[in-house]
Order: sequence, then C-alpha cells, then structure tokens
Amino acid sequence: MDDRLKSDLEFYKKTLLAWNKTHNLSGAKDERTLDEFIEDALFPLSFIKKPKNLLDIGTGAGFPGLVLAMAMRDTEVYLVEPLAKRVSFLSYIKAKLELKNVTILRAKLEDTPPKVFEMITSRAVMSTKLLLEISKNHRDEHTTMLFYKGERVYEEVDESIKHKIIKTKNRHYLLIGEDIC
Repeated sequence: MDDRLKSDLEFYKKTLLAWNKTHNLSGAKDERTLDEFIEDALFPLSFIKKPKNLLDIGTGAGFPGLVLAMAMRDTEVYLVEPLAKRVSFLSYIKAKLELKNVTILRAKLEDTPPKVFEMITSRAVMSTKLLLEISKNHRDEHTTMLFYKGERVYEEVDESIKHKIIKTKNRHYLLIGEDIC
C-alpha cells in the first residue's frame, strides 16, 4: 500500500468515525471494525483485473466503492446511493481527497440512466438475483460482477450462472461473468 492510499484511508476512517456519531452512516463504529471493512473492500484487488470503470450499487458510507476508488485512481468509479446523508459524506470525502475519478449518484440504481460498466460491485445490499435484475441496464456480456457476500451466497447462485466464489474467514466474494474462470 502506497503512502497516498494510507493517508487517504486514515483521513476517511477519522472522518467516518466522527460523522458516524451523529449521522449513523455505517455499522462500523470503531477503528478496528473500520480496518476490517477496509481490508474486506480491498482484498479483491489481489484477484481481479483492474477495470476501466466500476459501478458500486448501494455504496452506503463507501464500502466497497469509495475505498476501491482510493486504491484505483485511474478507474472511473460511480457510487450509487439513495440516502442524502450518505451522499453528503461521500461528496465531502471526494472533495477533500480530490477523487476526480469518482461520480456520486443520489438515486436508486433503477432510476439511473443506462450505462455499461466493466465491473459492478455491491456489498450486503440485496440478493444476487435482485442485483442481477436491477443492474441489467448497466452491464453486458463482458461485465464482471463482484458481490461481497456472506455464507448464504451458496443459496443465491446455481450452476446456470457462470461464477466463482472466493472465500475468506469472514467474507465470500462472488464473481460473475464470462472472463472469471
């Protein structure tokens, strides 16, 4: 991890902890939990091909989309989040860290204009079936989907969907797409 990313992540953590006290932006209420969330967000960089652009569905306080944007500054990252208080936080971080690669959309994904992305991510937002349904106008046969899931992931996918599951101690990363196997 380079010095700029370390510095960006420290600022992000400090700011999120402060804002969380009054705005309840994330379930991460202490530094240790935030470190785990950040590690969780960054882990797929060890096995994915870096995309030119990325869409994060329901980014919340920035997991994983904003954290990935900090780590991949030459990837165009779109963060979709319907809640105003989270959008305000994301906008503040974007401005302070000069994340020119980030676009924030205050909306539900279904209400955004169609645009195809190389990668679509989401963390603990909804079932895989619903994610696939609502993202249909934002992907094509070349799009890779990276969903951060728990143990129920095995119930959410079947063999008709080309996929791969990367399992760690606390997380299951579901990759869906033509180029993953």
